[in-house]
Amino acid sequence: MQPTDLTAREPSSRGHLLEVMAVIDETPDARSIVLRPTEVDRPTFAYDPGQFLTIAIPSELTGHVARSYSLSSAPSLDADLKITVKRISSGYGSNWLCDNVQTGALVTVLPPAGRFTPTSYDVDVLLFAAGSGITPVMSILKAILANGAGAVTLFYANRDADSVIFARELNGLRDAHRGRLTVIHWFDGVSGFPTTSHLIEVIDADTSREVFVCGPGPFMDAVAAAVEAARVPRERFHREVFSSITGDPFTPTPVPVNMLEPGGSSGVETSVLLYGLTHNFEWSTDLTLVDALLARDVAVPYSCRSGECGSCVCRVTKGAVTTDAGDVLEPEDAAEGYVLGCQSRPSEGPIEIEF
Repeated sequence: MQPTDLTAREPSSRGHLLEVMAVIDETPDARSIVLRPTEVDRPTFAYDPGQFLTIAIPSELTGHVARSYSLSSAPSLDADLKITVKRISSGYGSNWLCDNVQTGALVTVLPPAGRFTPTSYDVDVLLFAAGSGITPVMSILKAILANGAGAVTLFYANRDADSVIFARELNGLRDAHRGRLTVIHWFDGVSGFPTTSHLIEVIDADTSREVFVCGPGPFMDAVAAAVEAARVPRERFHREVFSSITGDPFTPTPVPVNMLEPGGSSGVETSVLLYGLTHNFEWSTDLTLVDALLARDVAVPYSCRSGECGSCVCRVTKGAVTTDAGDVLEPEDAAEGYVLGCQSRPSEGPIEIEF
């Protein structure tokens, strides 16, 4: 049987077609979607635990809209990629995916992106999740248990027991990794919303751990306040932040051919270090850094091209750029020279940038 094509109208040259291998009901309002790239695309879809995929969702008004969903699979354990989607009452993307995607469908997807990833599998971690925020946290949890020696504590907040995504899988992992995995369930319907003082008690048990949090804004704010109160160093605190993508990361930005030819367009001398390779080129003020690299077929990390996801963060080590930082970067990051590649244009050269 031929796969059902659920791709957006006029599929983008920047998207890749992935086949839906399974759709799994996790809770009454959450489903996991298992995706398989072609063999040619498999290297492109190698990923780190905690990263996400951006999907082109068909729209009658605009052809497609872009939405990002975290991977709940772990690269060392799962042959295919899996995202988990929870319905949001006013969420166009989540409802469309839950209502329309079936096994055999084809969807248009960008390569994995995101920086909400562990630096080591051998350190002890404290994971905070609320609701569907468990998705990237589950990926990290499974990867550490499978590949490292670190101990994992998960604090997971939900409305009630019926709302717990991955309940059965978590129970199985806890049984299989006794002594390494501790799961703390918190039910708002029983105990109210967790406060900063509640969360400090969990953190204070061992402040040397790496701390990760994903969930609704108020929950993450409470965890951040608790982390600060417990004096956990900033570099050991990792927070995943999502916002609805307003731009279109799938449609290429038109670039005049002469702009890519030596001497074809004036620009600023630029050197970019990415994945161990250095790319030298004349960077035109007509293009953002991400678009300038994409136009040269450089596989730069990006996901939204609108300054809303942080996937393209990089550091200016020489020269200067102009940038609309948005709300993704912390002030401390900007002070250290970090910028968003999709929002940056050349200002003063020569420029050197590291991803």
